[in-house]
Amino acid sequence: MKNAQKFVCAGLAVTIVFCVISAVFTFIGLENIRKTSNDTINQLVNILLEKYPDVSEKEVAEILNNKTEYTDNSEFLNKYGIYPEKDWVSYNNQGSYKYVILSVSVCIAFGIAFIVIFLLYLKMQKQQTMEIAKRIERINLGDYSLQIDENNEDELSLLDNQIYRTTVKFREQAENSRKDKENLQKSLSDISHQLKTPLTSIIVMVENILDDDDMPLEIRREFLNDIKHNTNTISFLVQSLLKLSKLDAEAVKFRYEQVEVKSIVDECIKNTAVMAEILGVRLETDCNDIILNCDRKWLCEAITNIIKNCIEHSHNGNIKITADQNKLYTKISIKDNGSGIAKEDLPHIFERFYKGKNSSDDSVGIGLSLAKTIIEKQGGYISVSSELNKGSEFVIKFFNN
Repeated sequence: MKNAQKFVCAGLAVTIVFCVISAVFTFIGLENIRKTSNDTINQLVNILLEKYPDVSEKEVAEILNNKTEYTDNSEFLNKYGIYPEKDWVSYNNQGSYKYVILSVSVCIAFGIAFIVIFLLYLKMQKQQTMEIAKRIERINLGDYSLQIDENNEDELSLLDNQIYRTTVKFREQAENSRKDKENLQKSLSDISHQLKTPLTSIIVMVENILDDDDMPLEIRREFLNDIKHNTNTISFLVQSLLKLSKLDAEAVKFRYEQVEVKSIVDECIKNTAVMAEILGVRLETDCNDIILNCDRKWLCEAITNIIKNCIEHSHNGNIKITADQNKLYTKISIKDNGSGIAKEDLPHIFERFYKGKNSSDDSVGIGLSLAKTIIEKQGGYISVSSELNKGSEFVIKFFNN
């Protein structure tokens, strides 16, 4: 670990410094010992040669080189307070001796201190490692309520921070999973409710047709038309739900291409022409020379659903579809002069299975939700503004790359 390496390197560096300082002091001490000893020996040699001229220089040299036998005169030295077995013969060497002892003592003391500090550091690292292991164990047990107060830069703290980030991510995933289950439960409940009515109606009408052989042909045809209508409603609902499921599961791969907005709008008008004619709605367009990078098929699906919604609320009215482009974005506007949307319904208009106050009986509340999902999946943005009895305007924006 980098922190331990830094600690060891710092300790070694300080140790080397102390060793160098100790070596210097030791060298100074030994040098003093050498000089003092040499001075003492020179004095003894001079006195010896002066007192005893018969002693040759060769004999003196052999004595100094330790090549002659000698008798132990410790008792003689002890008479004068000199104890070779305990002290230095030259009293002047006592200070130098202390230098050497001090240097060695400092090195030993520092070495012991370094070992103690390093052991304490290892103990601290072990404790921190055990705490991280306990956190991981808590995560494995599903406890994501972890908090990290410290924010150091050593390796274990960085690991702890990464564990905390992972914990936060797991906590978010667990929360999202819980919300997904709740949404799925709500969606299944809504789907069940949406399918229940037309299926019940179909079953009742089929039973009446089968049980009443004398049913007039006109009523039988009316029942069959109702069955067809309910079947189309179920088909639209199932197809829309399948499309939403694919989009939610990221299973749709959009195929982007440069497309004229006018061609998309024309196709959407073609898809809703019969409905518009039945309800007496007139559609106008103004989308010339606007190019958009999008998935043509899916964007056409989204705009068709929006136009259908506008037609349902604009009996004998007008719908105008325009497109505009600038350096920032491409805008598609779908505006009607119909019944409008209640103020309290506006925040929920794109929610799945939501039906506002002015919704028709045939509405299942999924078309606008599907349109919003398709547009946002392609990087777009949709908004709506409305006023009761004055109409609504849906605005789609795709920001330029």
